[in-house]
Amino acid sequence: METRNAVVVGGNRTPFTKAGGKYAAASAQDLLTAAIDGLVARFGLAGAELGEVAAGAVLKHTRDFNLTRESVLGSALSPHTPACDLAQACGTGLEAVIYVSNKIRLGQVDTGIAGGADTASDAPIVITEKLRRALLRANTARNLPDRLKAFLAVRPADLVPVPPAVNEARTGLSMGESQAITTKEWDVTREAQDELALASHQNLARAWDSGFFDDLVTPYLGVTRDTILRSDTTLEKLARLRPVFGKGEGASMTAGNSTALSDGAAVVLVAEEETARANGWPALARIVDSQVAATDYVTGKEGLLMGGARAIPALLERNSMTLDDFDFIEIHEAFAATVLATIKGLEANGTGTVDRSKLNVNGSSLAAGHPFAATGGRIVASLAKMLADKGPGSKGLISICAAGGQAVTAIMEGC
Repeated sequence: METRNAVVVGGNRTPFTKAGGKYAAASAQDLLTAAIDGLVARFGLAGAELGEVAAGAVLKHTRDFNLTRESVLGSALSPHTPACDLAQACGTGLEAVIYVSNKIRLGQVDTGIAGGADTASDAPIVITEKLRRALLRANTARNLPDRLKAFLAVRPADLVPVPPAVNEARTGLSMGESQAITTKEWDVTREAQDELALASHQNLARAWDSGFFDDLVTPYLGVTRDTILRSDTTLEKLARLRPVFGKGEGASMTAGNSTALSDGAAVVLVAEEETARANGWPALARIVDSQVAATDYVTGKEGLLMGGARAIPALLERNSMTLDDFDFIEIHEAFAATVLATIKGLEANGTGTVDRSKLNVNGSSLAAGHPFAATGGRIVASLAKMLADKGPGSKGLISICAAGGQAVTAIMEGC
């Protein structure tokens, strides 16, 4: 079977907001539906039946078991458009793009939408295990006495909800705590982290001011611009912030050089190249190849968020490429230290040196925010536009770290 070209036609996202802000009452389904509808309006897809929509969320309620399909049914797309949920932690959005593009390349579908949504404002509240078990027993009890009996072992302390958290099941550490260990191991300085954070804000502010996002973002609930962005921040302001991850004098990770808990959604329209041109859609960039990898973070031999340093070399070798071949490199800013440690890791394993002038040139997660499953869609849509502006043959590299010691990477090429 001959493979076909899968191209990014365009993207759409909501502005990203800090958790507890303007989207506090919006669900993941609300956000994903809004992002899809913005894309539908932009490309005249109202009533259209697409091959498939693939998306997901990291923070999911039980009501979201069919999140993407429900979002499609709530959108202006044809109800005959199928949908599926995917999940690979923070790599979800990029993995969804890869999933749809691979189906297009194999001839299974001609068009699709991929992306994700997350809302830290609406994180599920977990009850204690003892109370959960009691509720399950009560639900299957046949009479009132048996229902009451189910709760006899429940104590007042068992009624207190478990605060929401995103900790690694194997280590019990949060991503920030895990990254603090890696930051120390790779000798990533506070000054370098703050400098990268400042560049992210400056680059994103410049991109907004230049109109770069005018055809990539649709206002939602009165929000027209990413609210985490601080165009007036300085190194002096960042230097005054106290560390929030790590211990002792060497602690260097602050709220300023770490991503904030965020809400938002982002999606991408992907199509077979000739189908896109036949519909009069722009073919911005081709999805060339992808690679996933995982680290042995449980034993402490590798960092939790260092998967990119394993995935990128394999991806480049298969495509006979080096880091110097890329016009743009997008490394997800889970933390400033994550990017810097990954760059050092690539140098240490002989992959090469990242040209910092090509890195996250229109800002990234530190400034925009990081609604976990939405980050991949944001990056793919922005990179596709950058490649189209650069011209045919231009090349871009994406690397997104994810929970569980994983990373999702991809190569894109301007059409």
